[in-house]
Amino acid sequence: MSDSSTPSVLARIPFRREHRSARAPCVQDRDRALDNADFAEVVRRTARRLEGLGVDRGDTVAVLLPNRAEIVTVMFAAWCRGAALTPINPALTDDEVRYQLRDSCSAVVVGGERAWALASSVGASWVDAETLHRDSHEPPVGPGAEVLPLADASDVALVIYTSGTTGRPKGVLLDHSNLDAMSTSLIEHFELTAADRSLLVLPLFHVNGLVVSVLSPLRAGGDVVVAPRFSPDTFWDVVEVNRPTYFSAVPTVYSVLDTHTDRAVDTSSLRFAICGAAPAPAELVSRFERRFDVPVVEGYGLSEGSVASTINPVAGPRKPGTVGVALPGQEVLVVSDDGRPQRPGERGEVVVRGANVMRGYLGRPEETAAVLRAGWLHTGDVGILDEDGYLRIVDRMKDMIIRGGENIYPKEVEDCLHRHPGVVEAAVVGKPDEKYGEVPVAFVVVRPGSAVTAEELIGHCAASLARYKTPAEMHVRDQLPKNSVGKLVKGPLRAAVSATTPIDASPGNRRCAT
Repeated sequence: MSDSSTPSVLARIPFRREHRSARAPCVQDRDRALDNADFAEVVRRTARRLEGLGVDRGDTVAVLLPNRAEIVTVMFAAWCRGAALTPINPALTDDEVRYQLRDSCSAVVVGGERAWALASSVGASWVDAETLHRDSHEPPVGPGAEVLPLADASDVALVIYTSGTTGRPKGVLLDHSNLDAMSTSLIEHFELTAADRSLLVLPLFHVNGLVVSVLSPLRAGGDVVVAPRFSPDTFWDVVEVNRPTYFSAVPTVYSVLDTHTDRAVDTSSLRFAICGAAPAPAELVSRFERRFDVPVVEGYGLSEGSVASTINPVAGPRKPGTVGVALPGQEVLVVSDDGRPQRPGERGEVVVRGANVMRGYLGRPEETAAVLRAGWLHTGDVGILDEDGYLRIVDRMKDMIIRGGENIYPKEVEDCLHRHPGVVEAAVVGKPDEKYGEVPVAFVVVRPGSAVTAEELIGHCAASLARYKTPAEMHVRDQLPKNSVGKLVKGPLRAAVSATTPIDASPGNRRCAT
């Protein structure tokens, strides 16, 4: 943890930018465009609103909004008060929102009428988001005025909640030194400058959107376009009109764009695109690059590591099927069960060390101690490092299927399915089995108009995989379950196969389901 006298990441983004015009663009969404001076003015006014509600250092401000510019201005205003921001997914139920508000001890909730009702139910104050850009209660303070106090490096900046797939969501505590290290690393790796414009595609309740698509370009002197809700029918129009230099998205977005784009598109403004949050099929990445003439750099990271730990280079060698090399300022190892570093090509758990690693989980010392050991963040992911330091994610340790004593990594089977030209998405889960303990079961989405059958896909797997790895069942679906970020979630699939009748999983006996 940094000394409290060290400046926060907020100090890295001066509101008086000597190297840029005060009227240069800063943040825009569908409803408004803020230049540097406008942005600074809104942040100051919002900070004064928060001050009037008693927000001070160590407090938490919640924001419950869909993607819009106010989330960014509220984040900076909270930091100007020395407070943390906890962004809330609007798709959560009221009970789930109340849990996050109570767990984070949020003093203020920014949002609409729903936020008002939820804030009242937990005893928090409320700020109407609609007033933040037209508040006339305070006179303008001018673009050169200083905002004090600034948060220190050791103050918590973000409380980001995990998806809660293994229990109640946990609040990941990221302080300003974490965000400083992470954004510095991204700026160096991507060579971001004032000429860069990010197109924000991912939701702002996730650390990827906040750090990769907002904080990093603003620190570099660039600007941010908050995109409308993603649709393959309008995405390329947004790119062609706004001319971003990069965007960050999940594999599902790339798959949908590849499947549903039926016209020539102008991608000449894009220097690169980032793919993260889940492993992407190598075939999808390569196909997207060839078709749209945009380098796609796949990366890997966790909220606990401030978003990213490895990314493929933009200019250097990119290895499809890998998630790249360690970012500047970070160490990434693959270790055995006893913590011994594995040799290149050997599987083990991925561990990460660097100034980007979280302070811990809010109010959960035991769970913090379980993942932060001897200075390393234990990710729970199985990976392999090659001789050049490129990381390949094999799977989640908890997702591994053990069939009759044989380890099966679902991603290996999923990668095989993705090599079939008719497959758009694939997910493999373990199904309880009396004889073998578990057997692999596959769920796929096929390309529109494709006549591929479940039987054909089982044969495709059997031609490339050992018999024990070949799915015992193949289910063709119209869609697969995803979370609000667009990342595929396997919980509902596991529940579905656990509820079905037992099968004869002997090699050669396969159930096909459509």
